[in-house]
Amino acid sequence: MYDLQIFLSNFCWSNHYSFPGPQPACETDQKSLNRMTKYIFVTGGVTSSLGKGIVSASLAKLLQARGFKVTIQKFDPYINVDPGTLNPYEHGECYVTEDGAETDLDLGHYERFLNSFTTQANNVTTGRIYQSVINKEREGAYLGKTVQVIPHITDEIKRRMQLLAASGYDIIITEIGGTVGDIESLPFIEAVRQLQWELPEEDCLVVHLTLVPYLKAAKELKTKPTQHSVKMMSENGVHPDIIVCRTEQPLSKEIKAKIALFCNVKIDAVIEAADAKSIYEVPLLMQQEQLDIICLKKLNITWYPEPDLTLWKGFLDKLYNPTSTVTIGLIGKYIELQDAYKSILEAFIHSGAMNECKVEVLDVHSEFITADNVNEKLQGLDGLLVAPGFGHRGIDGKILAVKYARENDLPFFGICLGMQMSVIEFARNQLGLPKAHSTEMDPATPDPVIDLMEGQKAITNKGGTMRLGAYPCIIEKDTLAYQIYGSELISERHRHRWEFNNKYLDAMQAAGLKASGLNPETNLVEIVEIPGHPFFIGVQYHPELKSTVENPHPIFVHFVKAAKAFAAKKEVKDPGSLQGDMI
Repeated sequence: MYDLQIFLSNFCWSNHYSFPGPQPACETDQKSLNRMTKYIFVTGGVTSSLGKGIVSASLAKLLQARGFKVTIQKFDPYINVDPGTLNPYEHGECYVTEDGAETDLDLGHYERFLNSFTTQANNVTTGRIYQSVINKEREGAYLGKTVQVIPHITDEIKRRMQLLAASGYDIIITEIGGTVGDIESLPFIEAVRQLQWELPEEDCLVVHLTLVPYLKAAKELKTKPTQHSVKMMSENGVHPDIIVCRTEQPLSKEIKAKIALFCNVKIDAVIEAADAKSIYEVPLLMQQEQLDIICLKKLNITWYPEPDLTLWKGFLDKLYNPTSTVTIGLIGKYIELQDAYKSILEAFIHSGAMNECKVEVLDVHSEFITADNVNEKLQGLDGLLVAPGFGHRGIDGKILAVKYARENDLPFFGICLGMQMSVIEFARNQLGLPKAHSTEMDPATPDPVIDLMEGQKAITNKGGTMRLGAYPCIIEKDTLAYQIYGSELISERHRHRWEFNNKYLDAMQAAGLKASGLNPETNLVEIVEIPGHPFFIGVQYHPELKSTVENPHPIFVHFVKAAKAFAAKKEVKDPGSLQGDMI
């Protein structure tokens, strides 16, 4: 019925999700493309978490809005090959690309801003660089030479920095993780220095993001940290062309002039990056500071149209002027760190704006939900999302939360592990299997309704071995899933080892849990729902990874819409609260 090979190579699962993916050029075009491509490097100083990823994405958005084909890549200095084995508390969420790469969460920002796919080539770590060089040494590629940081490590870094040029990009923005002065970052800074020397001057520039702190006691901004950061960069042979200053207070002309003088840049190359209400406002702030125009001039690009930001501004208008509010409970076990669920939170922002609704997310730690307090913790919600994750901690609380949503007609959305918890809850309380569980948490369960995938049972290495990346799914008509997607064939990204055990499929469906989406090759259950419930859906995949500003994910959009309807129904039942507001 479906040619999966053609589907996987050419698929864009609806007109609203036709992201432009990189198309590799032929080998003979490599040199000409390299000559055409411009490179912008974004570095950071003084402190981490200044927002290099947001500045990079904002600059890329402005350049894209002017008609340039732009991509962003992240070079991380840690020695892990990728963040796939890192605890969310350690590094935030692990973002998964279409081609199955486990990457830094900043790639999520890149995709959400540019509305285009990234690939495994867009995220490179020190571990990956060293792994590649060591493999070449073992193969004899260096012909007996002593392998050193310079030139072998730096050559591999430079090769990867220029790799995406083969995809025909006009401009490649490279974010260098960490801060200048970190031992781990030195090889990357050295590689940037060499590229500045090797490439034509107009083909390469460096944007340095730094902090200009405001001292309340002195009531003044201090430029010294920025001066020292730029000095350290210069000592490593890299001089920034543009300095972007994170600040809580506006930078006066005098402050900008002082930074320009001591950091040896023109005053118009000192850019103010003030705190914004939303990260999605940053492109407009950077446009006001003319960051994109300054970059284009320094890259000797003299002709460019005005940026088309109509859709972006329309989104911000809806975001800042909601007509209603809903409260969604996020049931998870990493809620102390917001970055652990970054893509989910951003998807709520996108879908909320689409519904002209403010989504207030209430964090509920699943480890502390019990049968005695579940009503107290979850009452008042307009919707409930059970988040993805791994391990047994907090599982009982998630199951109780699913039960509460099912029994109280509360709009429910389960993602990956959240979907699996909905299956377990249904099996226990509707199918009459009180000991039903997942073999991830209880290997000895007599009813393994969730079981380890067959292809995973012989795997011992943890890194990069899960079911990763985009897979197709066929949706049954006349279901909630079909109503949401409007298509029989979709593609979504995955990151899991356990799956719905099809031995229980017929019994589950007979009891009222509908498997509305299946993988066409393996019959893996991708979507479950409960017909008759106002909104109850669980998905094995991660839809949050494909939600962008310009294309909010349809499941999130319909979930927020259902939450709005639930909230409106509550108001009709209890008009007293409205009267109180009027009084």
